[in-house]
Amino acid sequence: MKNKDIYNFLISLARDLNKFYKLKLNKRFKAKNKGSESNYDPVTIADKKFEKFIRDKISKKFPNHSIIGEEFGVKKKKSDYSWVIDPIDGTRSFVIGYPSWSNLIAFCYKDKPIMGLANFPVLNKFYVNQDSKNAYLFDNKKKIKLRTSNCKNFKAAKISGDFHGQYSLDKLKKVKKLLPRMQFPCMDALSYSHFCEGKIDTVFQSGNKIWDIYPLVPIIKASGGIVTNWQNKENFKSGNVLVSSSKLVHSKMLKFLKPLN
Repeated sequence: MKNKDIYNFLISLARDLNKFYKLKLNKRFKAKNKGSESNYDPVTIADKKFEKFIRDKISKKFPNHSIIGEEFGVKKKKSDYSWVIDPIDGTRSFVIGYPSWSNLIAFCYKDKPIMGLANFPVLNKFYVNQDSKNAYLFDNKKKIKLRTSNCKNFKAAKISGDFHGQYSLDKLKKVKKLLPRMQFPCMDALSYSHFCEGKIDTVFQSGNKIWDIYPLVPIIKASGGIVTNWQNKENFKSGNVLVSSSKLVHSKMLKFLKPLN
């Protein structure tokens, strides 16, 4: 399987998804809670229609590949190649009309993400990596090479993060030195994407699922970023995520987050 074929497919898929949204899904809808009363987890008809659309495109082009999706689970095939889909990353944002939601798709070889797409239909732009060293932002008709900030001054680092309500107040008191530094908004996958542009120096989030992070890992790495969990391990499929633009910033952030491990 050639990277070029996947790269071209992902670019075409992003454009098809934007047309699909504008023609079919940009209308009134109702949100349902698929979680519990204490853990609101919204889903809409658009989540399911987006995922079906993506699955159909993948199955038509790559019929022997496995597919993992948030809404419709696993379609297992006897292949080393697989796809991971988050039809709408940031459904809460989608529900209230924030434009930061996206379609996330990862292409994997032997369960490791090697190419990814983060597509933002409302913003009319998408992020994709061509290989392990080159990633791009397609913004309207512009193609911009992505490169992280490589920040070497932690005191000046722009930090974006979200604990997603997973920690008690007592727990958060253990990272009280970090809290005042969280001065930049964390907006779903858009924060990771802005990180790849060099606009943010480090991003952390808790409670990610495989479809939240796998599509972004290849783009982050190809842009020059470091991505691990909060224990500094790279091979993870879900959990707490930390991305940084330099080893110095990553080391500092790991120390800040250590009390929550």
